[in-house]
Amino acid sequence: MSNTMSVLAILEQQNGQFHRMSWETFAAAQQLAASLGVPVEAAVIGKGIASLAAEAASKKAAKVWAVEHDLLESYTADGYTIALEALLRKAQPALVLFPHTYRTRDFAPKLATRFGSVLVSDVIAARIENGAMILVRQLFQGKLNGEVRLGGGSPQFASVQAGAWRADSLEAAFGDPAPVETFSPSLDAAQIRQQPEAPFREAARAVDLTAAEIIVAVGRGIGEESNISVVEELAKVLGAEMAASRPICDAGWLPMERQVGSSGQTVAPKMYVAVGISGAIQHLVGMKGSKTIVAINRDANAPIFEVADYGIIGDLFEVVPALVEAVKKAKA
Repeated sequence: MSNTMSVLAILEQQNGQFHRMSWETFAAAQQLAASLGVPVEAAVIGKGIASLAAEAASKKAAKVWAVEHDLLESYTADGYTIALEALLRKAQPALVLFPHTYRTRDFAPKLATRFGSVLVSDVIAARIENGAMILVRQLFQGKLNGEVRLGGGSPQFASVQAGAWRADSLEAAFGDPAPVETFSPSLDAAQIRQQPEAPFREAARAVDLTAAEIIVAVGRGIGEESNISVVEELAKVLGAEMAASRPICDAGWLPMERQVGSSGQTVAPKMYVAVGISGAIQHLVGMKGSKTIVAINRDANAPIFEVADYGIIGDLFEVVPALVEAVKKAKA
């Protein structure tokens, strides 16, 4: 990868708010750019995004691109692909990083194809080896790690998994903010075949667990649906979101939108409390990036204890009420 090129982070925003994973992606771009010895840049896409671009410019970067157009106010795969193709031909980055979100999965493979490349998706780690970028991604629901060596021309494309890089490792700008350059792509309404609609929500109560700072998750150890209220009380006193392992959601005890794991959401909160969850690999891949993991399980050999920072071996029906009372006392 040429030293004249950059690593470009595409920051996702909606309704004037950055997606939390945008900062994780920016942090990954900073680290990979440092490893390659090239500048890091970032791009924000939309309409009326000057304040968002200024927010991004407060981070350490050589440049922030404000990709601005009336037709980019609402997300469409066509609009984003055309606009970003034009930006990439101007900016000529070596590597383009995206947050691994539903939006990225929708349009980024199409964008990569415009450059005769592919999107290496859901990357959990990266390193430089003999001048080449090696990206690591998981296979078979996290049972294996696969290494992808980037070859061919630039740019290369990758999306990063939630929690794989920490947003709190994002470096701020030294002194003055990064320069912001407005880029106005040539875009015509006739080029956009999709009619933008409101973002998909399974239900009015739909929750984005990736935005939660504390999550209390319940598993099969709860025994039956009526017992979930025991764990809900802990979530309430902690100000946490409720989540669950797949069997709980499959049984309909909690809605599918609260499932964490390889077939649910991937989360990385400040604290993750796993109650009655044994820790099958399919669940671990969805929460192992959490900053602090607390596990409550009566099986001392449960796999969850291998990733836990704090482990409580005991009956959850004794431990959880005791924790609730302890938290209440601490808050009093």
